[in-house]
Amino acid sequence: MDLVGALRPLVTAEAMAEAPGAAMDAGDLEQAVWVRLFERLGGSGPPSDTARWVRAAVRAEARRARRTAAREHPLGSPEPPSDPAGGPEPAVLRAERRRTVRAAVARTPGACPRLLAAMLSPKDPTYREIAGELGISQGSLGPMRSRCLGCLRRMLTAEVAAPAPRGMER
Repeated sequence: MDLVGALRPLVTAEAMAEAPGAAMDAGDLEQAVWVRLFERLGGSGPPSDTARWVRAAVRAEARRARRTAAREHPLGSPEPPSDPAGGPEPAVLRAERRRTVRAAVARTPGACPRLLAAMLSPKDPTYREIAGELGISQGSLGPMRSRCLGCLRRMLTAEVAAPAPRGMER
């Protein structure tokens, strides 16, 4: 059986599913996965479980595109906020915001600290990977995430609530 013909529907479907979240064209994502597959075929040969490999490759390419898009700025656009010419204030404010969020995450109840830490991971894990790491079903991850984020939101709102006129909190 022709490997390209057999994998084309899967690669197309996976690329179309991941492309919107990566802010890239599905065709470009699909092409990047094909390049990775052909490079692998030239080196170590075909993967043992091609369907699993395709899914992982599409997610990896989408993550790479998100990271690249976060660092790239179009020519003629304003300088990124972390530019030294703009001063250190934006970088200090971002770092302080990250510290505040991380400290609040550590104070959340139950399994929330582990769940939220997994979701904030720079590795950008999938729901399946997070559920496996926490030892819970993938179906219960969404409601648990919602409860944990609600708790975190309430904690952060109480900590950073700005006083309104006459000293009352908003």
